[in-house]
Amino acid sequence: MSTFRASRITSMAALVLAAAFATPFAARAQPARMSDGVVKIGVLTDMSSIFSDIGGKGSVIAAQMAVDDFGGKVNGVPVKVISADHQNKTDVAATIARDWFDNQQVDVVEDLLPSSVALAVANVAKAKRRIAIVTGAGTTRLVNEDCSPYTVQYSYDTYSFASNTVKAMTRSGDNSWYFLTVDYALGASLEKDATQALQHVNGQVAGRAKHPLNSADLSSYLLQAQASRAKVIALANAGADTVNAIKTAREFGITGPGKQKIAGLHMFISDIHSLGLEAAQGMTLTTAFYWDRDDASRTWAQRFFAKTGKMPTLVHAGTYSSVMHYLQAVQRTGTDEADTVMASMKQTPINDFFANGGQIRPDGLMVHDMYLVEVKSPKASKKPWDYYKVLQTIPANEAFRPLAQSQCALVKK
Repeated sequence: MSTFRASRITSMAALVLAAAFATPFAARAQPARMSDGVVKIGVLTDMSSIFSDIGGKGSVIAAQMAVDDFGGKVNGVPVKVISADHQNKTDVAATIARDWFDNQQVDVVEDLLPSSVALAVANVAKAKRRIAIVTGAGTTRLVNEDCSPYTVQYSYDTYSFASNTVKAMTRSGDNSWYFLTVDYALGASLEKDATQALQHVNGQVAGRAKHPLNSADLSSYLLQAQASRAKVIALANAGADTVNAIKTAREFGITGPGKQKIAGLHMFISDIHSLGLEAAQGMTLTTAFYWDRDDASRTWAQRFFAKTGKMPTLVHAGTYSSVMHYLQAVQRTGTDEADTVMASMKQTPINDFFANGGQIRPDGLMVHDMYLVEVKSPKASKKPWDYYKVLQTIPANEAFRPLAQSQCALVKK
């Protein structure tokens, strides 16, 4: 072999060997396929009004906790959390969302309570091909007639809240209900789902009344409910409206031993804290999360408490979990492109302190176990925020409306 030929073979071999070793390192050195060199998460919530305890600043803190726990970066790209107050106005929320998507390169929007805001922002996200993860709103329209390939309803929906509470209360003979319903999307959805559940167990609707959002005085509505002689006054509202209704019913002597019962169809631990156990004791409700359920939930909740001075609602816990699930999908796929990330999110189960074996269905609903709880008496409560006795774990396949009944166009029949 000539010296030239041997040298050429040696050089070629060296190049092949160098390429073999260089390729993995070059691939790792390449920047992730991000749209603008940052993954940006926007928390759009009620910061100052009747739902601020349910979501609000707590949702922003929960999102930032998830980012910090993830390491602040995904595939070497920084992750940033921004937030805004939509003032419970759909036009304000939609305007903020458009600006975030068009001008601030927000990749995913979180929280989105209440339901009217969630529906408005989900439509904007669909048009802009960006992801909306709803952890705060309950209307089932989000995953039925108004479903979108870019929307996830993560924490709960009105079906899981209302139908499971109806089933539990009617088992003990409370089968006639009067609905006090807030006049917007959430109230309509709660009343509809609870009514259907009542019909399945041969229950009766004794009457119904609608009230405006953030009502200062609910006394006239409650007196109508009392006059109906229904066994249960069902509160198809949320936040301060729910708290005010329960306080007013107690002050007027409408509720109590041997009197009408209150069913809170959309209650959170923040509501119980505002009411106090003396007023709320004995109530049965459905929840997606309770901070004192197990070691994992307690550990995370104590961290949240250290930052906020309050135990987390299911919205706060769901926001942390969903941000983490989103970032894991970005890490797996190496991109923040919405369709790719959403596909990965739907393919991957959720297993954390919030949900074990959770799964995002084709219609965008994340199904997971729910919990039927009873509010403890002051005597039974042994420590601060010790509010719930867990009566039943409701399996995911029972807690949520079956996929076969979905009205979502994304579901193959």
